[in-house]
Amino acid sequence: MNGKFIVIEGLEGAGKSNAVRVVNQVLAAQGIDFINTREPGGTPIAEALRDLWKQGIDGEHTTDKAEVLMIFAARTQLVETVIQPALAQGKWVVGDRHNMSSQAYQGGGRNLAALVDNIGNAILGDFEPDFTLYLDLDPAIGLARAKGRGALDRIEQQHIDFFYRTRQRYLALTQNNPKAVIINAEQSIEQVSADIQQAVENFIKMAK
Repeated sequence: MNGKFIVIEGLEGAGKSNAVRVVNQVLAAQGIDFINTREPGGTPIAEALRDLWKQGIDGEHTTDKAEVLMIFAARTQLVETVIQPALAQGKWVVGDRHNMSSQAYQGGGRNLAALVDNIGNAILGDFEPDFTLYLDLDPAIGLARAKGRGALDRIEQQHIDFFYRTRQRYLALTQNNPKAVIINAEQSIEQVSADIQQAVENFIKMAK
């Protein structure tokens, strides 16, 4: 079987870590060789860019447009040095976020859709995930969950309207998308996990 790229997307508090765990379990049970990645990050250079983007230097945070450029720089490094080589070897890749995050957060949340699309097209071309699991929930619920984990990071501290714009963009990108499945992340973790398992098993059947 050729390598496939599965991506988990969602707002803060949607349960991406649990989703990655469930997907990993399903692939392992099927005897599929896979690796995990995260964005921004996944390589030493990409992780350094992630730290710069999140923390800044001496209190200087990145501007919105610089944020887009840094995230795409990290993504390019990850895709070209990790994801594409793994897929070429027949391995599956389970990604914690990919380009849809930029389309939703920077494109929708920060109203930079044209910039995100132009850079994405120039850098990624027709490269995209084979399957995306979008964990959907009300931003207020997600942020409440995130606060329960501890201090909020720079992105999590954005105004609630930012997250509603981001969610609206996510839904526009995933509704009627044959390569995406929307999971109701407001359900119990048991039900969410069951829905994810079913969706991934269905995808594997179609991929064979």
